[in-house]
Amino acid sequence: MQQRRLGHTDLQVSALCLGTMTFGEQNNERQAHAQLDRAREAGVNFIDTAEMYPVPPRPETQGRTEEYIGSWLAARGGRDRVILATKVAGPADWIAYLRGGKARLDRANIEAAVESSLRRLRTDYIDLYQLHWPDRQTNYFGQLGYKHPAEDKSVPLLETLQVLGDLVTEGKLRHIGLSNETPWGTMRMLQLAEAHGLPRPVSIQNPYNLLNRTFEIGLAEIAIRERCGLLAYSPMAFGVLSGKYLNGARPAGARLTLFERFDRYSNPQAGRATEDYVALARRYGMDPGQMALAWVTSRPFVTSNIIGATSMEQLEANLGSASIELPGAVIEEIDAIHTRQPNPSP
Repeated sequence: MQQRRLGHTDLQVSALCLGTMTFGEQNNERQAHAQLDRAREAGVNFIDTAEMYPVPPRPETQGRTEEYIGSWLAARGGRDRVILATKVAGPADWIAYLRGGKARLDRANIEAAVESSLRRLRTDYIDLYQLHWPDRQTNYFGQLGYKHPAEDKSVPLLETLQVLGDLVTEGKLRHIGLSNETPWGTMRMLQLAEAHGLPRPVSIQNPYNLLNRTFEIGLAEIAIRERCGLLAYSPMAFGVLSGKYLNGARPAGARLTLFERFDRYSNPQAGRATEDYVALARRYGMDPGQMALAWVTSRPFVTSNIIGATSMEQLEANLGSASIELPGAVIEEIDAIHTRQPNPSP
């Protein structure tokens, strides 16, 4: 497994990162441990989770994903051989059960979230602590048509950075990262960190896949020039790019079959583009999902590609993508499809 430097740090993370948001909902504890074992065996040293997981988020299961990872770490040991990333939730009315519905990116919330994550993960430090989404009102989770708020009551970015800086000084966090962030937010955080001698974000975790290449428009250049690389989530577009949902298929136990809320990559335009990508992969004798993953991993601004699976068969296929080098002709045809139907699911 290829290793890549995480931002400006001395950490080397695997080109594939194991995403865990199914742990505690679609995967039980035994299955979660089996996935973690197999990923580490394959050379994956990077694990990503969040205080909000599993998804879909529910009060009954909140934090269970971190608990499963914590029990695995306690049983297997080797904490120093794992790069562990988690996230703190920003404000959202759909997680009213989290910290009494007052989740913000302020001191009280971040400190409480860190302590809870450390307890669930059974560790005394977190390698990469990410802001799951901005505190301010802006575009994320596919929202288009930016509308500037008449009154901005968000937690100042400097305040958020200062809290994170204190937690780094205390040794509870090693590095910090962003998630679902915009070009302005990313550059502003980098600027504030430099101006005030605070921890510098080393990564940004945003969606990126064949159906959503919007990261390339403003953030890709930032990722490279500022050494704040992309941790790409949803690289298979909720599994859509595997082709298993084509022609209205809804396999038993699959995410889109179980949860109607995951419809971001299911519009007609995305369906047509998916047909083209799947046909391209099969024409070259490749698994469509592996082609989609290999393409993401190959992008120069990607630090690590966050894979997710609900079965060991899916995990094996995802891990296998790490050894695939796409021919130039395939990349050219991918770009041609993208030109015909750009970003159908931003």
